[in-house]
Amino acid sequence: MAAKNSKWLNLHGFLTLVLVALALYALFVEHAEHILPFVPYLVLLLCPLMHVFMHKGHHHHSDNDQD
Repeated sequence: MAAKNSKWLNLHGFLTLVLVALALYALFVEHAEHILPFVPYLVLLLCPLMHVFMHKGHHHHSDNDQD
């Protein structure tokens, strides 16, 4: 079976990840005192988003019993 190419393993994906990491670092270093009080609320906001995207909205399919 051929390995699937990930969009993050090419040059543009790697540079995007580096740019996002640098932006997050600069944001937390320069504005930590403004962001840190809201971190617990951001975690609570992530819960419904993770539920929707990771569980696919709980769309129950009746064809799960079939192969």
